[in-house]
Amino acid sequence: MDEDSPTPEPEGKPSQVPSWLTLGFALGAVFVMALPKHPTEAPMDAAMPAPPALKAAAPARITTIEAVFADWGKYAQWSGATTQVGLWNPETKSYSDFYEVVRMGDVLFFRSIPALTAPVVSGGIPQECPLEFAQASRNQAPDAERTDMNAISESIRETFAPTVLPKTAPSK
Repeated sequence: MDEDSPTPEPEGKPSQVPSWLTLGFALGAVFVMALPKHPTEAPMDAAMPAPPALKAAAPARITTIEAVFADWGKYAQWSGATTQVGLWNPETKSYSDFYEVVRMGDVLFFRSIPALTAPVVSGGIPQECPLEFAQASRNQAPDAERTDMNAISESIRETFAPTVLPKTAPSK
């Protein structure tokens, strides 16, 4: 054979890239399948207690305490301008709704509270009364509380008083 004649070049080898890609895909699929399975919903821990339900006074109960206090409030023992009452709740069959009543002049304000902070008055109240009344506290001087309430009343008047604009001369 002549050395001058061109020698046929061998055919190129097929690329190994597709086989490496296939191997990588297969190994990835195997690893994904080997991952631990997690349940879609985690079971509730039975040892953890449920959070306590917050009890807010419903608007109907506020209206009820206003009406009941209008009839039975004469038995309240006031500590200055404040008293506390328990309202009978027919659902629980006990005095379980508690309110603090604040008196500002002729207006009464009701605020729900978790419990009475003073002992309950035991005598002098009719049996059919739907309220239980807390005893008036004796630890605060009435004059000091009256001064505090006067300051609060004045602050409310200043805050919510209608704004009067000064009169200006008409423009010409």
